[in-house]
Amino acid sequence: MPFRVRKQIRVENFNFWDSDVWGFFNLLAILLLSLLAANVLKKVIPFLHYSLIPTSVLGGILLLLVSLIYEGIAGTRFFDTAFFGGNGSGTLEILTYHALALGFIATTLKPSDGKMTKERNVEIINTGATTVATYLLQGILGLGITLLASLAVKGMFSAAGVLLPFGFGQGTGQALNWGNVYETENGFVGGRSFGLTIAALGFLSASVGGVIHLNILRRRGKILRDRNASEKALSSEEIQGSDEIPMNGSIDKLTFQLVLIFAVYLIAYLVMKVLGNLLPSLQSILYGFNFLFGVIFASVVKALNNFLRKKKIVEKQYINPFLMTRLSGFFFDLMIVAGVAAIRIDVLKNYWLVIVILALVGALSTYFYNHFVAKTLFPGYTEEQFMVMYGMLTGTASTGIILLREMDPEFRTPAADNLVYQNFPAMIFGFPMMLIAAVAPERPVFTLIVLVGFFAVMNLILFRSKIFPKRKKG
Repeated sequence: MPFRVRKQIRVENFNFWDSDVWGFFNLLAILLLSLLAANVLKKVIPFLHYSLIPTSVLGGILLLLVSLIYEGIAGTRFFDTAFFGGNGSGTLEILTYHALALGFIATTLKPSDGKMTKERNVEIINTGATTVATYLLQGILGLGITLLASLAVKGMFSAAGVLLPFGFGQGTGQALNWGNVYETENGFVGGRSFGLTIAALGFLSASVGGVIHLNILRRRGKILRDRNASEKALSSEEIQGSDEIPMNGSIDKLTFQLVLIFAVYLIAYLVMKVLGNLLPSLQSILYGFNFLFGVIFASVVKALNNFLRKKKIVEKQYINPFLMTRLSGFFFDLMIVAGVAAIRIDVLKNYWLVIVILALVGALSTYFYNHFVAKTLFPGYTEEQFMVMYGMLTGTASTGIILLREMDPEFRTPAADNLVYQNFPAMIFGFPMMLIAAVAPERPVFTLIVLVGFFAVMNLILFRSKIFPKRKKG
């Protein structure tokens, strides 16, 4: 009898051949296959190989082109066909939203080694301050451009330029989050696609600007290595430490890493759920900070794990740095390819000139400002610090690492560590800017004034040693 009941319910609700059952997995397969196709193109086409454009961005562009061609022929959106469950466009945005937080959680959970000296702490704080100061600069220029554009372009959302630091500085996921807030809460038609397009152009800025700068350094004789010199096999110690649980114990080690990641994300969701019920007017903003809640609770879990290990309550290390790095890379690749593929070209037809201007101004301002900061505050490894920061502040942290590897394949300079450890000072300094972004649609001019003031304060903090030099003791 129980078997018959279960069978009847299954037949009444869905069939296994329905598009609802297969749509999500078909979409996921296409996203991953696009990454494979992009990787093959990068291997066989010299221009793409030397362009440094991330494979995930190229995969998203390929899917975007396929979608445009299909829409031109069939008249319907490629991702909204029954093959993808009827609403693949929405699923792409959902994947982008969640993959951002999952990638950050995996990155935060990864164990970190090494003691920090006073000098290194100063460099890390300066790196975090540079990150936030660049956000502010991008926000000032972006908001200024769209404020002027709103006077000339009919229907232009005056606060749209605030999406420049989220698209360039924080990447696809945050550009989608805030674009969605502006679209649903403030009536910015096409806000999600606007943010995603800015993010995609940010990756192109990282690739183009990074290649140009690297070629300049090569001509000056500062880069003398083979591009493939850093490609080497990993040692067993880099994959698994001697004090870790085995790879294939009673529970697979990869499975355990995923358990930790999703458990942290579940806690983050429950907290957002409670806060959303208590503060319904701030619900959209709270859920826009899903990645931040994820980072906070991942830090708590990581600290708890370290405490239990120190007290010998837990003898084995359960968190594996190698697997956590691989998982964060997977989530970020998925986020980027889905985010680029989700762009709706048709809703941006009135904004293209503004978008191109935003991208050019964002790339140039980020390039020159970060080079000035690196030259002034990081004289021992100026170019390495500049490359990693420019890559991150136009793309993502992985983009910065790609550019850094061209100069420092063995990570002999502290630039890569600066990129990792700067996240917490950057969040402390940058959190007010995210709150300001929520005010921008209602009071754009006031927001611009606040951003300018905040930028001045951040530069005082950043260049404090130059502005207020300490007197040497006699």
